[in-house]
Formats: sequence, structure tokens, C-alpha cells
Amino acid sequence: MSSHPPQPEPSSARGVAGPPLLNGRAGLNSLGAFLRARRELVTPQQAGLPEVGVRRVAGLRREEVAMLAGISADYYLRLERGRDRNPSVQVLESIARVLRLDDDHLAHLKSLVSEAPRPRGHRASEEETPPSGALKLLDSLAQPAFIEGRYFDILASNSLARALSPGLAVGGNQLRDLFLDPAEQALHPDWQDVTECLVANLRQSVGNDLDDPRLLELTGELSRASDRFRELWARHEVRGQRGGPLRIDHPLVGELTLNRERLQIDGAAGLKLVVYHPDAGSSDADKLALLASVLPGRSVPLAREPRRACDSLSGR
Repeated sequence: MSSHPPQPEPSSARGVAGPPLLNGRAGLNSLGAFLRARRELVTPQQAGLPEVGVRRVAGLRREEVAMLAGISADYYLRLERGRDRNPSVQVLESIARVLRLDDDHLAHLKSLVSEAPRPRGHRASEEETPPSGALKLLDSLAQPAFIEGRYFDILASNSLARALSPGLAVGGNQLRDLFLDPAEQALHPDWQDVTECLVANLRQSVGNDLDDPRLLELTGELSRASDRFRELWARHEVRGQRGGPLRIDHPLVGELTLNRERLQIDGAAGLKLVVYHPDAGSSDADKLALLASVLPGRSVPLAREPRRACDSLSGR
């Protein structure tokens, strides 16, 4: 079985809080936090600047970003400090070019300015209940499948999904399990990549809706307990999950590679049906069939009771 990073001691980060609160809102200067994090990831060489002398900051200096973006250093400083929340699209695109932002990161940057509408369709701190039709479809699938919420809560799952990973049982949360449960980490030979992908997808999912109590609760808990999560969350990576292969090292059938599809459920904002499936005729298909053969029998997929605002994640 592949080796995995050691589980961090929660006590090593007890002094770390969740997203900062200001005037009762989280991430009030989320634009500034994003700009700071991203410029620290760009080296002078990447920006085409000569590296002269000792640099006291990681990445680019504020004045270097401003110069390369064609704006004044004072104006860029106001952006980072939250004193100006209405930059033009042209300014944002110029800064994005300097910071080497791709389309996902640029879209996220634009969502953080004050005039951008906040995504208010459905919050994960409200009820997340899978539609009955989606549950019937889930029960009919012969592949591991589950329904996840906006923050990767497991809302429903079939028996083969639960056989593949106990973390896919209803009431679980994929983020918590991946960062805090050594048994779940051992299932993923590519644990580093999987965690990076999931956190980047969380950033994209929430956009500028950073004061959702569910988000504050989840990121606060993980920031205190996991050095890896705290590192990834601070990078402000933004990336959607686009399917692709997932390697799993299962204790019963060994290592197998499954394709992963995440399908939006109509009429249920933020809820997705996730299906794992092997290539037809592959050894992975044989291993999955072997795993299915030891199940006690197909069962109706479990669905969680509607969850009310601010229910604790710890009450699994």
C-alpha cells in the first residue's frame, strides 16, 4: 500500500482560527486576501523581472505587480487593503495577467469585487435534501454512486459506494475524512493531489459567499486540525473538478482506477450525483465486481434527514 503523509497533531494548530471575521462577516476583504496569496506564488523570474538583492517577501512585491499591470502602486495597495472595492474589469484582467491566473482564477477574482452579485441560490447551511427521483436513479445504478452537497457532505449513497469507502456513508463529509481520517487517507495513493483538487473546488464553489455558517464551521475545524488543509486554503487555488481517473487502494481488492463523473441534479442547486465507474473489460471492472459480490445484497440508498442551519459537523 502506498505511503501517506503523517496525520498532523491537532494541538499544533490550536491557535489557528477559521476565516477572519470583520463586522460580523467573514472575508470582508476577500479580494485583498486573494491578491496577496496569489502574488506570493509568482516569482520574479516568472514575471520577467531580474532578481536583485535579498528579497524579504515571497513572490512579487506590491509595487512590482502594480508596475507590470500598468496601475499606480498606491491604487494596488488600496485594492489589497480593501480601501477600493470597485476596480474595473480591465484592471482586474491586467492584474490577472501579472499573477498568471487562468480562466477559473480570473472568474473567481471578478466574483470578489463589491459589485459582483453574491451567489445566493442555495446555501449549505440550509436544508440539502436530494429529490426523490435522484434517489431512485441512485438505487438503480450498478456502479458506486453517491449524492454530495455543496461542501462535500454525503447526502445519499448506494451500498457499493459504502463498500468502496466507509467515508461515503450518509452523514460523512469528504473534506473531513480526507484531512482527518488516516484510514480514508490510506485509500488514496494520490492523496496530495486529491486534497489539492477538493480544496480548490471548494474555493470555486463558494465564490464570494464566505460568511455561510457552514463554511465557517468546516474551514475553521479543518484549519485548526490539519496543517495540510491550512496550507492549501491559504493558497486560494480555484479549480473545478472535471472528472478523470481516481486511484483507490482498497484493503479487499487492491488498487483499482475508476473514472469519476459529477453530474448536477436538476432542481437541487449545489447537489451533485457522483458516479465511479471502471473501463469496460478492465481488471478494475473485475475488482469492482468482486467487491460487489461480497455485499449482503442491494439496499435502498440511505438519505440523510434534512439538516438545519449550523448543525455541527462533529455529530456524525
